[in-house]
Amino acid sequence: MSSNVPAFDGKAFVKGLNTAPGVYRMIAADDAVLYVGKASALKNRVASYFNATPKSPRIATMLAQVARMEVTVTRTETEALLLENQLIKSLKPRYNVQLRDDKSYPYVLLTNESWPRIALHRGPRAVPGRYFGPYASVGAVRETLNLMHKLFRLRSCEDSVFRNRSRPCLQHQIGRCSAPCVGLVSADDYAESVRRACLFLDGRSDELSDELGKAMEAASGRLDFEEAARLRDLMQSIRSLQARQYVDGRAAELDVLAVAMQDAAACVLLLAFRDGRNLGTRAFFPKTGGSTDAAEVLAAFVSQYYAEQAPPREIVLDRDIPDRELIEQALTLTGDRKVQIKTSVRGERAGYVDLARRNAELSLASERTSHAAQRARAEALRDLLGLPALAARIECFDISHTMGEATVASCVVFDSEGPVRGQYRRYNIAGIEPGDDYAAMHQAIDRRFRRAVEEQGVMPDVLLIDGGAGQVAQARAALDDLGVEGVALVGVAKGPARRPGDEELLLPGGRILHPGAESPALQLVQQVRDEAHRFAITGHRGRRQKARSTSRLEDIPGIGPRRRASLLKHFGGLGGLKAAGVEEIARVEGVNAALAARIYASLHGLETAETKAE
Repeated sequence: MSSNVPAFDGKAFVKGLNTAPGVYRMIAADDAVLYVGKASALKNRVASYFNATPKSPRIATMLAQVARMEVTVTRTETEALLLENQLIKSLKPRYNVQLRDDKSYPYVLLTNESWPRIALHRGPRAVPGRYFGPYASVGAVRETLNLMHKLFRLRSCEDSVFRNRSRPCLQHQIGRCSAPCVGLVSADDYAESVRRACLFLDGRSDELSDELGKAMEAASGRLDFEEAARLRDLMQSIRSLQARQYVDGRAAELDVLAVAMQDAAACVLLLAFRDGRNLGTRAFFPKTGGSTDAAEVLAAFVSQYYAEQAPPREIVLDRDIPDRELIEQALTLTGDRKVQIKTSVRGERAGYVDLARRNAELSLASERTSHAAQRARAEALRDLLGLPALAARIECFDISHTMGEATVASCVVFDSEGPVRGQYRRYNIAGIEPGDDYAAMHQAIDRRFRRAVEEQGVMPDVLLIDGGAGQVAQARAALDDLGVEGVALVGVAKGPARRPGDEELLLPGGRILHPGAESPALQLVQQVRDEAHRFAITGHRGRRQKARSTSRLEDIPGIGPRRRASLLKHFGGLGGLKAAGVEEIARVEGVNAALAARIYASLHGLETAETKAE
């Protein structure tokens, strides 16, 4: 905090508070939120920070930066807990324990459509539907999907395939799909299968089995023995699955959590069971904000993780945590069913706790080792480039296109702990000659750093350019035009043999370094460069596919937004339109024979009489 900012008078602030429950926020002079906390009595909790009791170094450092505080009063302590979790997620306070977002874990997705599709999903939850998970691995998801197809016969095909089927596919023939694409199942029956699949994925197999038993009896009562036999087989399959693996003699729906800590580094290990099936383990490495209290870290993890994921009926912890009963009440409230948090267990559950604890310790040790290796590579890069200090931020740019089409520039960011994916950026390049990599690089660098200069944004310590002397020269020119200084610019070019490890590093002044494959510094450069290349390729392919699937119709004379929408709706997408003949296209409202011929020719790269005349 700067010297002209008066110190925050915490005791005076406390006098204006009452003993209602609520949430408090500690804010620095630059308006950055330092800490968010909840309290059953705001006056008492906030006052505890400013009494004479000795504080830990972490708390003392935090309090020295506080310029002001804000509070929000809630009706109950449970509401305060929920609000605290929301604020921690949105504000990302520096001194809170924070669960890192990781979108790489796989889910089972059941889409929200007339005929829902069930599939594996990874990444942002942009597709409308229900997401079940996350699962420990792709293998666990595939095992679950295999069961779902056998038990409930839901479709897995993409919409473009589903809309254009004229006969049942192989999945129907082997009994894994009810073929809604060709009308072999009614909408009501399919919807019922979807509902039952949701019960199963929610871990409510006992309820599902009871329901199937009643339905089987009802079918027998109305002499529909074929339906009764199908329900009997389905019920037996589910009960057989429940009996295959169980905990304490019944189908289990529980999570086991253990935490391991070394200094302020933490690992929370999650071992999950659903319907008696072991879904495997997942290791999380939350940001602790300097806390060394394992119980505090675990409590923060439980609150934040289950604010995003549906909690199971039972959560077993390797130690007691603060506000356990309050968190239990909040999870019960948000989950619409009773949730129990247990800390002292026996028998088989105690074995699972021990397993989770040992795996947490191993995962943390492995993560610490990888961090040590990352630091060693960073130190080697500092020495190789002659930097005054370790690079706190490294950025790398790469250009991707196909013969000049859909040019995309990528920018990836690494800090001392590795990739910072939330700060990756892509730039769609326009206004240049197709295939001009030099102009593309100049435009990308200009766009990234112009905004940083105008808004006084963050600058990298090292800027890597995937390319040779030409690309580096363009990057240098763009930086000079903007007056950017203090950034170490390094080109990463393929060596004469064009093999990994033979890369040349191009430095200002024309110096060329050949660190060699054994160099930790080059290994770090390769890691960042490869990530930039992957990110650029992914963006380019997406842009190219979008251009090819949406703009080609619009480029045809006589095709406006309305006709384009009619065509795509009629044929279920561009794939169906491309598969249609001229006569079929001409049947679409508003499309005559001449226009249908132009559409067909354009989509198949053919010439028409009109184009020849031109």
